[in-house]
Amino acid sequence: MNYTALILASLIPAISFTQSLNFNSQRNWAMNKHEISIGLGVTSFLGDLGGSDRIGSDYSLRDIDFNSTLTGGSFSYRYRFHPFFATSTMVNAGMLSGSDALTAERVRNMRNLSFRSFFGMVSQRFEIIVLANERIGGSYNIPGLRRFTDHNEQLYLIAGIGAMYYNPKALYDGEWVTLRDMHTEGQGLPGGPAEYKRITATVPLGIGFRMGINRLWRFGLEATYVKTFSDYIDDVHGEYYDPAVIEANYGPQAAYLSNPSTTPEAFNPGSRRGGKQNDAFLYLNIMITRNITYKSSSGR
Repeated sequence: MNYTALILASLIPAISFTQSLNFNSQRNWAMNKHEISIGLGVTSFLGDLGGSDRIGSDYSLRDIDFNSTLTGGSFSYRYRFHPFFATSTMVNAGMLSGSDALTAERVRNMRNLSFRSFFGMVSQRFEIIVLANERIGGSYNIPGLRRFTDHNEQLYLIAGIGAMYYNPKALYDGEWVTLRDMHTEGQGLPGGPAEYKRITATVPLGIGFRMGINRLWRFGLEATYVKTFSDYIDDVHGEYYDPAVIEANYGPQAAYLSNPSTTPEAFNPGSRRGGKQNDAFLYLNIMITRNITYKSSSGR
């Protein structure tokens, strides 16, 4: 009996199946189920303070103030459970800032409020892969089998929900002062609002693109708009409170930070200090991703 012919005959279906499964097929998603990523990029605050040099663009992409752009980063774990769907758990951290002194819009500039805040956010994201080109080339130089070039390019949309910590501060006499402790809008005083919390829910919405460097590493870019459920990310929300009452309760530092305008008489108690729309911010991250599934998949 020709055992060589028998072995070759039995291997042909297996080789054909392996080629269709691993070499040039959308089933390659199964070899990229588990990934970890590190991101580094920039943040831009969209709220009451700072912004562009015109009115009517608050909280939108037209209100980006590039002078207030700061840095941020991320770490995430991604699980892809379908050729077109994935979910990821992401931790973001960075700085946000806004300053009326940096805008030429007259009323904002006269108001002269400013802040910066560290933020930390944890979010669970759902991803829809809208375009994908994924192929894995032949692993062995088997005669008669066509070898393909490796490809892993994906364009995807992001939506999720999260929670964020923030703590707005302002510069006073060379020190960064925690604004929540200053009760700048009369929080907790008669007729004033309640004190705000420093944790808020968030909704990240974004788009990303990535491509494979090799079978284990990916390089990409993510742009994400984060809508928060707080209007106090910059410590500005409601109306001006009587600075004399603030000073009597919390000192001259608090009174000044409640209304640091160069023309404070233009902003009387009871006049609008900020809009009532919840704050938002953008982050743009360069992403480096490591596939932690491939070795076990190729082994099988």
